[in-house]
Amino acid sequence: MAFRKYLWLVVGLATIGFSVWLLYHELRGLSFADLKAGFAAIPLKGWLLSGGSTVVAYAALAGYDHIALLHLKRKVHWLFITVCSFTTYALSHNVGASVVSGAVVRYRAYTSRGLSVAEVGVLVALCSGTFVLGVILLAGLVLVVEPDILVRFADVLPMEFSRASGIVLLGVVALYVVGSFLKLRPFRIGPVSVVYPQPSIVARQLVIGPLELIGAAGIIYFALPEAGNPGFVVVLGIFLVSFSAALISHAPGGLGVLELVFVMGLPDMDPASVVVALLVFRLFYLIVPFIGALFVILLFERAQFLERPKE
Repeated sequence: MAFRKYLWLVVGLATIGFSVWLLYHELRGLSFADLKAGFAAIPLKGWLLSGGSTVVAYAALAGYDHIALLHLKRKVHWLFITVCSFTTYALSHNVGASVVSGAVVRYRAYTSRGLSVAEVGVLVALCSGTFVLGVILLAGLVLVVEPDILVRFADVLPMEFSRASGIVLLGVVALYVVGSFLKLRPFRIGPVSVVYPQPSIVARQLVIGPLELIGAAGIIYFALPEAGNPGFVVVLGIFLVSFSAALISHAPGGLGVLELVFVMGLPDMDPASVVVALLVFRLFYLIVPFIGALFVILLFERAQFLERPKE
């Protein structure tokens, strides 16, 4: 039991160490002055658009929970849902092992609003499913539009991808949509039984999932300079690869993994500018929300303590 408890922590820390070592060899020519110049080169418009992209991303993340609660036919005040979603993702993105850490926050919050443990399990599963669906849909579209994008990672990817791969991914999404119309039987994820979403729920997933990822990628895109910039579609594709790799690694905040993949994926851009854009991403998408989430948790726990019946 003790081994299992610390397994993902060890995996995450090992991944960080290895990624930071590789990143050091990629960026050893950079200096603090280079990074300072990179921050100064971001125009006010770039900062504002990156900030706006953050709002879009977190608004879409709140949509994950709204969709899941619609599926469960449970009514919870929209403000509570939004704050709960913000807190969940702000913590899980920084802590790592996002499914587990996100489940803990949602369990604490939604059981206080009358949801059962099983319902929280379905909610977590559907939120994760919405994210995966968004990744598959956008990855398929990116590969159809820019089939050569993954050539940038040919040295590390175990297989080749092409426009045909994108069509296959879009086919997977189409099968999911068809399944909603066929009203397939419930499927099980461990002890949790998940009823196949209705078409109206799937339609919302197909909008909200990609929107969150587009917003998150936009934070980086608008912080990058124009020189050597390959365009939003390519930056989005690289973000999908890097963010997925960061999640799989279980490294807290994807530290080192995100940066390494992005620097490898943008070889024609100034590495200092890429690192600066990723620091902007970490500031807007990770650090500031994380600080806000800590305050939300303190206020929530204080309210729960005050509501306890006095003995």
